[in-house]
Amino acid sequence: MVCRKDRLKKKPPIYKVLLHNDDFNKREYVVRVLLKVVEGYTVEDALNVMQEAHMYGIALVTECSQEKAEEFCEGIRSGGLICTIEPR
Repeated sequence: MVCRKDRLKKKPPIYKVLLHNDDFNKREYVVRVLLKVVEGYTVEDALNVMQEAHMYGIALVTECSQEKAEEFCEGIRSGGLICTIEPR
């Protein structure tokens, strides 16, 4: 007999993609990088994240699977921005 727990599938862990403020890149450039890298982002989304990072030093870009989070983070870093991921 199979235990019910064995049949339940574990959901993959969710990771947060975090944008950190820096003193080097212009705000408009940050918005352009976010729009290029993050699928489904609107100009408003990118502006809000950029502004939050500017004001508070860090901003949540998105939450997703580890694989996707690493992909987004690498793309953001390739644009010269500071980005990290961490488990939710």
